[in-house]
Amino acid sequence: MFGFSNPVDRAAGLIELGGPVVALLLALSVIALAIVIYKIAQYVRLGTGRDRQVDDAVRLWRAGDEGAARARLADRKTALAGLVRDAMSKAAQAGTSVARSDLEDHFAIVAARQLQRLQSGFRALESIAQVAPLIGLFGTVLGMIEAFRQLQEAGNSVDPSLLAGGIWVALLTTAVGLAVAMPTAICLSFFESRVSRHRLAIEEALTAVFNPVRADAGAPGQADDRPAAVAAAHAH
Repeated sequence: MFGFSNPVDRAAGLIELGGPVVALLLALSVIALAIVIYKIAQYVRLGTGRDRQVDDAVRLWRAGDEGAARARLADRKTALAGLVRDAMSKAAQAGTSVARSDLEDHFAIVAARQLQRLQSGFRALESIAQVAPLIGLFGTVLGMIEAFRQLQEAGNSVDPSLLAGGIWVALLTTAVGLAVAMPTAICLSFFESRVSRHRLAIEEALTAVFNPVRADAGAPGQADDRPAAVAAAHAH
């Protein structure tokens, strides 16, 4: 593409053709790529999303086998397993409703912080996905203005090939802006879906831990008394 043999030369060629606008878009693409790589590594390390071992532990907890449930998560390193393991340990020690209420408030904060950490970088990706096409369009408008200015200066000796060349170079910035925005938006959508799954898993697990008898809540006429940790996780 553009007659360049390697990515560095291609990037330099794009900057030469598109000017500062393309340089800015390429800088945004580097930032977006860095965030995406970081988020993938973070999600792999923390095991973001559902965790089958957590599901198994929750089933054991509901069945009344609290020791086996906690043992199932003893060596599990995912963020969800750590949260649920701590919740099970504290819930098993709670002797009164007041103590249990305090625990629910505590894990509301813990769950909210965990979700906030998993969502870090989302605003930057969203901003890049929204702004990149606009920056590209802005560059195209500037390029078209320059092309028609040259057309006016040429008067009657207009070379159509020169005008066409100026137009396609102007359109290059829009193409680069879309090329940056589309994969960024796709990656953001994927990350948001993983966090949504993680949020739902937290909600289900903490409901079972703090209200094991009412873990199957949902029957007609039954009040929604989910713990505060669940409500906070859902709200965020």
